[in-house]
This record gives sequence, C-alpha cells and structure tokens, in this order.
Amino acid sequence: MGRTIVWRPGFQSDAMKRVAVLPAIVLIQSCLGGVYAWTAFVPALTRDHGLRMSHAQLVFGLAILTFTVVMVFAGRLLTRWGPRLMALVSAAFFIAGHLIAAEARGRLLGLVVGYGLAAGAGIGVGYVTALTTGVRWFPQHKGLVTGVAVGGFGLAALVLAELVKKWTTLGWAVGDMFYAMAIFYGAVVTVGALLLSRPPEQGAAASAPLMATSQFLASKAFRVFWGGIFCGTFAGLLVIGLLKPMGLAAGLSWQETTRGIGALAVGNVAGRMVWGWLFDRIGRRTIPGSLIFLCVVIAALIGARFSAPFFVVTVALVGFGFGACFVVYAAQVAALYGAEQVGRLYPLVFLGYGVAGIAGPYLGGLLHDWTGSYTASLALSAGIAALGIILTRPLLTQDLV
Repeated sequence: MGRTIVWRPGFQSDAMKRVAVLPAIVLIQSCLGGVYAWTAFVPALTRDHGLRMSHAQLVFGLAILTFTVVMVFAGRLLTRWGPRLMALVSAAFFIAGHLIAAEARGRLLGLVVGYGLAAGAGIGVGYVTALTTGVRWFPQHKGLVTGVAVGGFGLAALVLAELVKKWTTLGWAVGDMFYAMAIFYGAVVTVGALLLSRPPEQGAAASAPLMATSQFLASKAFRVFWGGIFCGTFAGLLVIGLLKPMGLAAGLSWQETTRGIGALAVGNVAGRMVWGWLFDRIGRRTIPGSLIFLCVVIAALIGARFSAPFFVVTVALVGFGFGACFVVYAAQVAALYGAEQVGRLYPLVFLGYGVAGIAGPYLGGLLHDWTGSYTASLALSAGIAALGIILTRPLLTQDLV
C-alpha cells in the first residue's frame, strides 16, 4: 500500500517563513550597519564643514549610544508588536534620521539630531528585531545564526565605503549622500521588514519562567558580560571612528585608506561568523579569547598604519576581533537563559556597547586633538582591550548562573 500523505498547512507555512527569515535579516542589517562606515564621511565633514575631529566622533558615538539604549525598549516591545511591525518602525526612524542629517548640510546640531538620535534609534530597533528573530527561529544554532544575523551589519561598511568613494568622485556633498541613503537604504530595510514573521512557539522553552530584570542586573554574569562587551567595543570603535583620517595622516592615499575600511568590514563579517561557529564548539571560552586577539592586533596597528599592505591586513584583523563582540555575548545569553529571553536580557548587556560608543571614538578624537598624533589613541584602545581580558577571566573558571 502507498503511504498516506497528510496535508499540514501550518507546517508548510512555518517552513516557508523560516526560509525567508535569514535573507530578510541580512537585508536589514546590511543597511543599518552602514553606521560603521561613518569614518568615510569624516574627512569631508572636517575639511568642508569645519567640524573638529572630536565633534565628528561625537556624532558617531551618539548614534551608537542611542542605538543601544533604544534596543532595551525595542526588545520589550518585540513580543507584543512582532518583528514585521518593529522592523517597519526601524525603517521609518532610519529614513527620517538621514533626511534630517541631509538637511543639516554639515551643521553639528542637525547631525546630532538626525544621525545621532533618529537614525541611531532606527538602527537599535532593527538590530534587536533581526537578532532576536533569527535566534528564535534557529534555537539549535545560536552561535552560527547570530553570526549570520550580525554579519550583514558588518558587511554594510564595505558597501557604503565604496559608495561614498564613488559619490565623492562625482562631486556629491555629504548632504546628498545622506539623501541617497534615506531613499535607497530605507527602501531595502522596508522590503526586509515585510519578509519577517513571528517564530513558532517552541514547546516547553517558550513557556519557561522569565528571569527578572533585577535578578539579571544583580548577577555576576551580567557584570562580566557588560565589562567584556564594553572593553571590546570601546577598543574597536575607537579604531573604526578614526580609521580613514588616521591612514591619511600616515601618508597613505585616499584609495588605500578606503581599501582599509573595506578590509575592516570584511574582517568584521568573517569574525562574526567564525567566532559564532567557534562558540557553538567551545562555548564561553571564546569571549576572553576574542579579547586577547583584539588586544594584540590593535597594538600591531600602531606600526602597521605606515605601510599600505600591513595597514590593510592589520585593520582586517582588527575587524575580525571586533566582530566577535556582536556574536559571543548574545549567544552566551541565549545559552544561559534561553533563546526566548534574548530580546529582554541581551539589550541590557549591549548597553555596554552604547557607553563604549560614546566614550571610545570621542576619547580617541580628543587624544588626537590634544597630541596631534594617533599613537596615544591606539595605545588607549589596546589597553582597554587588555582590561577586558581581565574582566572576563571568570568565564574560564567559574559558573556564572
């Protein structure tokens, strides 16, 4: 007798939705992650609009801080509103922020309100929506899926850096570039949002008791995660914010420094996926291991920036180490507390990145303004990464639950 095939439309629907999730996440993140190409705008802002280096880095840092603060609230709304609506909200903020920044025409206040606050909010809403949705659809592959989900975020800097290079050769002003991003990037985020859907309930895991926020904030795990992500992202963001002007000051050409931005973006994407893959195999040990790697390569950048080949290779390695920060902590939160709690708990850890975002680039720019050199800035970056190694040592020796 032949087998009886039972039609199960719900299963069919879930399977189709699952196929659409990862492409949707990559589309969204590949636009929102353009924030990491901010350094490509800095020469024009300082040269043509008279911004101080520290002011240009302040806008970047404020966008990162807003991004992470908004994530806390967005993570709590995600369960109620669903990923599609949340991603559409992200697109609206992103578009509005870039339009405001375009109208600012290089003025600091407009850049702060548009790019630092509104666009930063859009990035925060979209980031937590994409990350949490991916982890919940693929709970058995937390590290790898987290790497893929945030890999698109890292890839965005490579794409946008090349676009800025092209737009610059065409004689576009910075405001024109922000207009183009509002229109094109906003449309892509909107398409990605429409492809997202709620993940199915996951049996017993979906009904597991939620950990109280106050309990998590009081835990040793939170302190270790927060300290680690703060140090790693402080170190990486300081380098990212200064990358292009630092290379130009060392005598490299515009094209060579642009290749450096692209190399960092490629390293960032590769790092997010490789460190995620490593986490699935060796777990929490990837966290201090990634900080050791980051500290070493940032220290090497002090000398490498004077040679184009070494500059490109070294900043790619910096991106590789930096990329770990956006995978290993989210995956560790999911491993300890369950994938369904990532949207609530991980944004609290991610606030460490926000504080690092306002502190790292600004202090790096300030040190340059004071000393006229980038050596002190890079030394600070490597030193903070070394502090992170110390703060995350409990992951090697103790149970954090």
